Amino acid sequence: QVQLVESGGGLVQAGDSLRLSCVMSGGGFFSAVTVGWFRQAPGKEREFVVAISQASIGIWYADSVKGRFIAFRDNDKNTAYLQMNSLKPEDTAVYTCAADAVDVANAYASYRYFGQGTQVTVSS
Repeated sequence: QVQLVESGGGLVQAGDSLRLSCVMSGGGFFSAVTVGWFRQAPGKEREFVVAISQASIGIWYADSVKGRFIAFRDNDKNTAYLQMNSLKPEDTAVYTCAADAVDVANAYASYRYFGQGTQVTVSS
């Protein structure tokens, strides 16, 4: 059974950086899936952050993170990464990675496999 495990969240100050990791295990071909990152802040709806296609040819960012966040992946390590720079308090949320062969990469409902989520808290 496919499992996604995230790591790298934490408490940082505004302007700092964090790198999240998402490791896929349990079967399946990591190189064949798109990886999406979503976030949800308390009291707010879940929000698309970024998605990266199988061979990293397509990377789609939400406007709110464009220019600050970088998504990349290492298919040999079955791992996707989200490098978050210039963090702002409004980036505070639980970040969840998702993986699947999808047509619509920015839609949470497109994915079947999800990580447990990792908390990112940015203080001002």
